[in-house]
Amino acid sequence: MSNNYAGLRRALRDEVGAAERCAERLLAIRKRLAPIRRRRSDAALLLATWNIRDFDSNKYGFGPRRPETFYYLAEMIACFDLVAIQEVNRDLSALYRLMEILGREWDFIATDTTEGVGGNAERMAFVYNTEKVQFRRIAGEVVLPDGQLVVSRKKVKPPKDQPDAEPAEVEVEQQFARSPFLVAFQSGWFRFSLCTVHIYYGSDSGEKLERRIAEIEQLVEFFANRQDIASRQEKDRHGAVENYILLGDFNVVSPEHKTMTALKGHGFKVPAAIDGKKVRDEDDHFYDQIAVRVKDPRFRVAGGGMIDIFADVFRDTLEDRALYAPHIAKGEGEMDVSAAQYRKWRTWQMSDHAPLWIEIETDFADDYLGDIAGGRSD
Repeated sequence: MSNNYAGLRRALRDEVGAAERCAERLLAIRKRLAPIRRRRSDAALLLATWNIRDFDSNKYGFGPRRPETFYYLAEMIACFDLVAIQEVNRDLSALYRLMEILGREWDFIATDTTEGVGGNAERMAFVYNTEKVQFRRIAGEVVLPDGQLVVSRKKVKPPKDQPDAEPAEVEVEQQFARSPFLVAFQSGWFRFSLCTVHIYYGSDSGEKLERRIAEIEQLVEFFANRQDIASRQEKDRHGAVENYILLGDFNVVSPEHKTMTALKGHGFKVPAAIDGKKVRDEDDHFYDQIAVRVKDPRFRVAGGGMIDIFADVFRDTLEDRALYAPHIAKGEGEMDVSAAQYRKWRTWQMSDHAPLWIEIETDFADDYLGDIAGGRSD
């Protein structure tokens, strides 16, 4: 089904021409993304991950998101069957607004907010089409056991009675800055547990980078151990162990960097369709990734890619810059807005990340019937 556009005119009635502009750009998005929509079928799952920047607290003062923006976000999400979203904020109003546009066949599961400085009061969520994806009623945040905690170093202030002492560096063991979120799903014949993450960023070098790498390493080790050991008691009725897919904002630096080496450790693989630089332009970052550790021999990734979110909306043109300048300059005039200001502002409308997706084959009927026809047992 198409998205729920019934409220479009009403939502954009306060600005002359906004409804017409929004409709024109939705048509452009639909035309550009038609090849992805044509992949949707009963035999495949279109799985995506998208960090939607600061959705939608406006705590940095670059928003709030405009009414038309929610239609653009929903149009892109609707191409897929299941989308992991990072940087959802405490107030869920924006997410509910998005769900209303997606329509009645869509649902979501979200975490509580992660407290603390590193957590940034963020939630993570899975948005999914209930006609294609079944929630298997298992969900939880990943908590590392003793012996697997993330080890890092931090500076500790000296005691108050020693004001002249230098801050001491101590080694600490801790959980993830933002708790990874695991949910069990099924699509077609394919059963899997999906874990979405927003890995600690910290810095480009030094101990903060080492903490980032450590978070990735501990995450993949945790699930590898679970699949290799704990899943011996969690097999389905056909004797198959659970399949694990990790996706989200890993803050991977590059395909050759230690962050990627960590992600590909312990038997996890990035599907060939999206590995390396295959789906990214020269200036695209590698933060967002999807990695799998799947024991089902029938598992196959049929394709993948990334969406150019600014190809049809909030474009990098003089026309669009002039159009939105009054909203960026808060009414002070077009001349007060530079190209750099506009490019920065639009990332708080759409995002500074792009959706990354893969297509997973989910129809194993031929394999199952072939086993029966060949006299092979369950």
